[in-house]
Amino acid sequence: MVVMALVVTVCIGRAFQLQAFDSEAMAAQAAEKMQSTRELPATRGSITDRDGVVLAATEPAMLISVDPDMVMTNGADKRYPMSERKQEEAAAAPQAVAEILAKHLGGRPSTYLDTLTEEDSRYEIIAKKVPAATWIEIQKDMKAGFDGEGRRPWWGLFATSDPIRTYPQRALAGNVVGFVNGEGVGSAGLEAVLDDQLDGEPGQEVYDASTYGRIPLGENVMTPAVDGVDFELTLDTDLQWFAEQALADGVKKSGAATGMAVVMNAKSGELLALANSPSYNPANPGAVEDPGDLSNRAVSNAYEPGSVQKVLTMAALADAGLVTPDTKVQVESRIASGGGYVRDSFSHGTLQLTARGIIAQSSNIGTIELARLMDKGDLSSYLADFGLGQAPGSGLPAETAGALPGADMADYTRDQISFGQGLSVSAVQMAAAVSAVVNGGTYHQPTILKSATAADGTALELPTPGSRRVISEEASDMVVNMMEAVITQVGKDREIPGYRTAGKSGTAQRFDPDCKCYNGYTASFVGVAPAEDPQLVVYVVLDQPRNGNSGSSLALPVVNNILQMALPRYNVLPSTTPAPEEPLTYE
Repeated sequence: MVVMALVVTVCIGRAFQLQAFDSEAMAAQAAEKMQSTRELPATRGSITDRDGVVLAATEPAMLISVDPDMVMTNGADKRYPMSERKQEEAAAAPQAVAEILAKHLGGRPSTYLDTLTEEDSRYEIIAKKVPAATWIEIQKDMKAGFDGEGRRPWWGLFATSDPIRTYPQRALAGNVVGFVNGEGVGSAGLEAVLDDQLDGEPGQEVYDASTYGRIPLGENVMTPAVDGVDFELTLDTDLQWFAEQALADGVKKSGAATGMAVVMNAKSGELLALANSPSYNPANPGAVEDPGDLSNRAVSNAYEPGSVQKVLTMAALADAGLVTPDTKVQVESRIASGGGYVRDSFSHGTLQLTARGIIAQSSNIGTIELARLMDKGDLSSYLADFGLGQAPGSGLPAETAGALPGADMADYTRDQISFGQGLSVSAVQMAAAVSAVVNGGTYHQPTILKSATAADGTALELPTPGSRRVISEEASDMVVNMMEAVITQVGKDREIPGYRTAGKSGTAQRFDPDCKCYNGYTASFVGVAPAEDPQLVVYVVLDQPRNGNSGSSLALPVVNNILQMALPRYNVLPSTTPAPEEPLTYE
């Protein structure tokens, strides 16, 4: 009796302790054990072109998982003996569920049987990124069950949200848009650089649950997800498609390894098209053979621009009052520079060329003669104001800054950069620089982002692209005058019917970083239209062409094809005045 009295006393004391002193702590522990947390994923924001055409979007999809133990018992409570009927259902369940999965996901039933019958497992993944519509059909067949009438359904399959990132335009602008990896994280292009904003903020649901599911009257606290930001680009998908087709044709005809095409609004710096060849489909980036094709070469590749650079050199000289289109230069057959001589791409004796003629004939020697009139520091400063030697800040990832010699450059380096060697640029850098030369003299920072909208419809502020005056309007007019002579007074079939255009070709030896030597060529051409009031700039670059190396013969046709489509599309009226024919030479 004494022992029993002691036991009862201890029990009463323990009960009193739990109820009187530890009740709140015990209740908190019990509540915590009943509490379940479920993440509510946010919907990734979309990417569209300037007219709302979808380039990247998110569609509902599911991750399908299985509880093998539940499949092999077909949901029976193992605490109680199974009836004969239940045993019959449980024996048939794995094969039946495997057949349902094969029907909707593909493959053979045997493909799924090992997973469905995994011993001592309560969770296995069957498939990821399954369209929501497919999951609905799977559910229908599962509910139809053993008797096909839904009275004895199959059990064991579950689904959680696992959205699919889709690219409705396929490979169009693939190098610009980029892609997401298997975890839904942006891994290239705008998908990568805008990942944090596109991804949004996941929500959370906290609720009370027991072994048999959610407790109806238990706690339920929900923090809604915040969907990602939607971005509208400056790109025009129709123009982008045409530019990509024209570029691909140019790459094929020239035998080039790669190509780039930039279409820019000269008045604003907006990128209307940004084509790369070869490109890829963001929905299947793994199909790319050369990893370099995943990059946006138009912003990431640095190369020597060749004679297109002469446009910037002449702009600096004209603005400084050192040159006009009619400035006379005696051009010898060669010119001493450094420890050797520089020659033109064509053989000639002594020529009497105007500055206009130097641009039209693309004379390296004449350009050097004029560039030597300017202080080296001033020339470098002008080129920096045109955006060279610094990342453009277009909003695209992996921008190269290129390379621009400073004021302490050697004399022979000044000679080289005047005609496009000894410095490097990207295609977007050069397009923006030429736009500044021809639009009246104002540099506009290139931009790819037009607007951003939060999930609640609120317009978000984007960084304002920078602008600055680099040269005077008079200097701009002078250079356009020189560039127009390239189209109207040299060769044949360079004009676009109805429009006055201006341009400049480029042929540069290509620096190969592998051998650290010059190997092959880069052919390019920049076109501007209309010449009397430039609205559009189209710049095409072909890397390592095998069927020639002249920018005029290889890249100019691509530029003109794109301009002929773009000018009427943007309501640019045909020219009403004839192109001037002014002296290229003098007596």
